[in-house]
Amino acid sequence: MPTPSPSPPSSPGSTPTSLRAAFYLLTSVPLGSVTLVALLLLAGAGSALAVLVIGVPLLLTLVLSGIPLAALERRRLRLIDPVPLADPHREPPAPGLASWLRTRLQERCTWRELAYALLFAFVLWPLEALAVGTVLLVCGGLIGTPVMMAVGGDGEARVLKLWLADSWPEAFAVLVAGVVLLPMLTWPLRFVARGRAVLTRALLSPPEAALDSRIAELDRSRTRLVDAFEAERRRIERDLHDGAQQRLVALSMTLGLARLEKPAEPLAGLLERAHEEASAALVEIRELIHGIHPHVLTDRGLVAAVEDLADRSPIPVDVRLTVPDRLLEAVETAVYFAVSEALTNVAKHSGATRVTVTGEAAHGRLAVAVEDDGRGGAVADPGAGAAPDASGGTGLQGVADRLSVLGGALLMSSPPGGPTVFRLEVPCPPADSRT
Repeated sequence: MPTPSPSPPSSPGSTPTSLRAAFYLLTSVPLGSVTLVALLLLAGAGSALAVLVIGVPLLLTLVLSGIPLAALERRRLRLIDPVPLADPHREPPAPGLASWLRTRLQERCTWRELAYALLFAFVLWPLEALAVGTVLLVCGGLIGTPVMMAVGGDGEARVLKLWLADSWPEAFAVLVAGVVLLPMLTWPLRFVARGRAVLTRALLSPPEAALDSRIAELDRSRTRLVDAFEAERRRIERDLHDGAQQRLVALSMTLGLARLEKPAEPLAGLLERAHEEASAALVEIRELIHGIHPHVLTDRGLVAAVEDLADRSPIPVDVRLTVPDRLLEAVETAVYFAVSEALTNVAKHSGATRVTVTGEAAHGRLAVAVEDDGRGGAVADPGAGAAPDASGGTGLQGVADRLSVLGGALLMSSPPGGPTVFRLEVPCPPADSRT
């Protein structure tokens, strides 16, 4: 026979058992009463001693009193909710009490936990005590009727101060009624405890914690997509460089050798045209490879790649780029294509006679500016957001999107009469960084 599969664990939305619910609500009573006394003492003593130095630590303790209570509540919540509630507090940036206090006082969750402590001390635990106390009073009074009759010694006992039981059969009948009513009255406590757990989770799990986690995951996924895209670009570049380009080089050399053999005139003309077509195709595929991912960027880094762009530009370009070390490949690629697109726009639309590329890395960010002495007046594409393009196209939109994935930005300044300045900023951790 097949063995039965184990039952799955209860979900966050499941209802706890009556015993767990009653125990959860019952433990709120002593915890809430202690919290109420502590808050009143801290508030009273801190206010009375506010004129003295000793009153400030008391008031500060009052503000931070929600932190230990919230930590205890997160543990106590496991009685009825199997899903753990994460601690929303972040680690202080430096060791020491001062850093810890500064971090905690700046966190919104600290103030939410203080609000929860006040709500718990003045509202929640009295209501929970009323719910559990009603069940215990009714069922305990019924079940304890024979005991009260035996202790009284006069053969009678008052049941819940409502009627008088004056015989043992009647007393035991009341006891049976209490035993029967006990599970019926504790059953609603399950839903009371569940509602209390939902409220606790809502107050002690700030929405911004989940939102920050989601944003961080989206950033990581976007970075992974960029890395995968760059890897695919390098694969295509490598395949073209090692495959199609080498075949075209061999074909061009073969056609050149065939022309040297002095063939018949009609065949010589065909060989000449074929040689020219092969040479043109070779030039085009080399440009295509360079546009996909230039070898100089991979081999020698960003500065050498930008200098190579300057050498191939139809307009003289001065490069004053200071990068102390190799950067992350995604950063180098994004900056390279941003400068390439800016130089292309300058050559096509600005009427400039000279371009200057300047940049430096400082304080963990790389700032690069491309400035020309052209006519200016370039405008950003209205639908492109922060990505300017003098032609009204969307060439720089893709560049701006690539930079935004890395936490950077692309800006443009182009008053009439010039100069036009394309400026980009991007975080630049070193290439060996794992961040």
